[in-house]
Amino acid sequence: MSPILFSVFLFYVLGKWGVTIFVKVAAMFTGSILVGIAINGFLVPHHLLDGGIVGIALILHYYFEFRTGLWTAMLSLPLSIYAWFNDRKQFYGSFQGMIVTAFFIDVLAPLEYQFPLPIWLSSVLGGAISGVGVGLMLRYKTSTGGTDLLAYFIAKATPLNIGLLIFLIDGIIVLMGYPTLGLESLLFSTLTILIAGSVASICYERI
Repeated sequence: MSPILFSVFLFYVLGKWGVTIFVKVAAMFTGSILVGIAINGFLVPHHLLDGGIVGIALILHYYFEFRTGLWTAMLSLPLSIYAWFNDRKQFYGSFQGMIVTAFFIDVLAPLEYQFPLPIWLSSVLGGAISGVGVGLMLRYKTSTGGTDLLAYFIAKATPLNIGLLIFLIDGIIVLMGYPTLGLESLLFSTLTILIAGSVASICYERI
């Protein structure tokens, strides 16, 4: 069945509202899976950071072997509570997205051993794949929670670009990890975040 016929079929069966929900859920699951692949397949093997809440969770994972997905969800709860009181629609999207993303981050943990690539290539691919996932979710009014949600609220209230905001916030988190992870991790994590922020901005604004 062609994409056009499939779209017509969905519209006929589900109606306009049902199609909107279906697309949003599909974007949320697709984005979450991409983020899980990026983190486990490309960042974790080289102790790279994705920045933001995920970056904090990764630092905890590297040094205490905490589950990255679980701690991403736990650390994102304060922002989800804020969204509940200030943007109920975004709360539902971000909370659901946070739970689904956290689930796939932990479920896809075995990918850590599947892609034996050099650190520079892992950094580039990890950033690009993560950026597509985050940008896709933001495009359809959902997110991974955490600093993606924070960037959404700031971008909503200011003329600042959401990709730039994600990059700045994530950069601060990476700098926090420098004393323990070292210079190489800092440099390549910064590259990852720059690529992820750029790709997320393109996906959010132009797709």
